[in-house]
Amino acid sequence: MALLRIRKFPDEVLKRPAHPVENVNGALNSLIDSMVQTMYAAPGVGLAAPQVGESKRVIVLDTDHDEPGKHLLKLINPKIVEAEGKIIWEEGCLSVIDYSAEVERAAKVLVRAWTPEEKEVEIEADDLLAVALQHEIDHLEGKLFIDRISRIKRELYRRKLKKLIKEGKADERPSTVRI
Repeated sequence: MALLRIRKFPDEVLKRPAHPVENVNGALNSLIDSMVQTMYAAPGVGLAAPQVGESKRVIVLDTDHDEPGKHLLKLINPKIVEAEGKIIWEEGCLSVIDYSAEVERAAKVLVRAWTPEEKEVEIEADDLLAVALQHEIDHLEGKLFIDRISRIKRELYRRKLKKLIKEGKADERPSTVRI
């Protein structure tokens, strides 16, 4: 296992839909383990393979900060099969430097995926877990949470990012936990 480099907006890999995983093997399991280590080190609630430069439909999530690892999810080829209601949640992202915004999401979701042990699972989620699942699955579709905010807010963020890059602050670690 190794810490992986988290790609930052506007890296092109973040805009491309990820490829479905066809086979679970040692290389994939190693990637997943490194993603988990990277997510915890960042610190983050979730991480998708495109965020570390891998075009694979893989996400890892852990919304329990009190007992890291106890509720860890490692999901392969996840997809939302049902969604209902609406919720507004303040989101940030390990790939979006120094920015958070309120995003409207489904309040409840049912996600179907495979585990590294090749077992199909269904996860019913609400609140933070529902938001985190939708956020990470968006990454697999080549979308960032900033794609879900108004054009004006997105443009303001782009300007802020240019300023951060110019000042040499674009690679600083976030001071809060990100999804």
